[in-house]
Amino acid sequence: MRNSVKLVYIISDIGKALAFEWVAQRLKSQFDLTFILIGNSDTELQKFLESIAVRCFVVDDRRLGSAILKWMRVIGILRKIRPDIVHTHLWRANLMGLSAAWLIRIKRRVMTRHHAMLHYIEYPSGRKWDVLCNRLATDVIAVSKNVSDILLNKDKIPPEKVHLIHHGFDFSYFAHVEPDRVAAVRARTGIAGQNRPVIGVVARYLKLKGIQYIIPAFHHLLDEYPEALLVLANAHGDYAHEIRKQLSTLPAGSYVEILYENDLAALFRLFDVYVHVPIDRESEAFGQTYVEALAVGVPSVFTISGVAPELVEEDWNALVVPFCNSESIHNSMLRILRDPDLHDRLIVNGKSTSSFFSIDRMINLLVGVYEQ
Repeated sequence: MRNSVKLVYIISDIGKALAFEWVAQRLKSQFDLTFILIGNSDTELQKFLESIAVRCFVVDDRRLGSAILKWMRVIGILRKIRPDIVHTHLWRANLMGLSAAWLIRIKRRVMTRHHAMLHYIEYPSGRKWDVLCNRLATDVIAVSKNVSDILLNKDKIPPEKVHLIHHGFDFSYFAHVEPDRVAAVRARTGIAGQNRPVIGVVARYLKLKGIQYIIPAFHHLLDEYPEALLVLANAHGDYAHEIRKQLSTLPAGSYVEILYENDLAALFRLFDVYVHVPIDRESEAFGQTYVEALAVGVPSVFTISGVAPELVEEDWNALVVPFCNSESIHNSMLRILRDPDLHDRLIVNGKSTSSFFSIDRMINLLVGVYEQ
């Protein structure tokens, strides 16, 4: 019986994550499911797991000061459960979880690779940990063809270990958004007014996300639309100083920064145009906002990175711009705001193409890996 198979998910440094909520809801009836969360306690994800009666252990950073103590705690939990399969996500969970599972001889050790070229470009010291995790894992999930190509061609992982399984989405979450939820997001974020174009960005303040090219494009857009508003969500990261220096050149009241917003579907409903422009083809591992924006029905401006080559078709479901090109971003935003036929076509076609990335398709593929 499948639900007698013990499956442990080990995740690090996550507060709220719809993706893991959707996964937990679907896997709990198929497996004896447990989550180990490494990071802070009392997170939204922990509360959700408890609300659906999924067993959850927290390896709390505030109680266990050293990495060694946290690793030993993970070992202790795994020894108690004795799972058949461990599946790890994100850097600390991969390192601690895979090594702990290998040490106590858990035969099936699955890792999802959530980053692309980060350790080749930004943090070369991380390469040694990628090499270790790749060796410890019996199976590695690539979330896009881009990541699969990196694993095979750069990391040189044996092809039989790599499985291409895209992120999955519960599209009912994006389709059914009550007006009071949208109003609540508008009120708490300060996105006021109904008659001004709202340009949306949901990306951490990292150089590779290309926000530094969106701000000059928006500045130029203010010449044609002086009341336009730039909304920057997930407004934190190691490039924040440079981003905020650019933002300081914009007129007062022309932009809003949102540190984090839990109701993502309602937030997207406030955008007239969405912009996501990573700086090169390989920098984005997946780019969930490509799918989210199209699923909600926000006309979008994209560069082709991460999963975009598998999803985006120029002038059909989104507008595509060259990398690192503020002028093209500006011109594409103008096209969407000025051309109603283009606006409507992008919405309809975006919704239809995003449906490929369903959560049920992802779960079926994952279960296939678990059962090999």
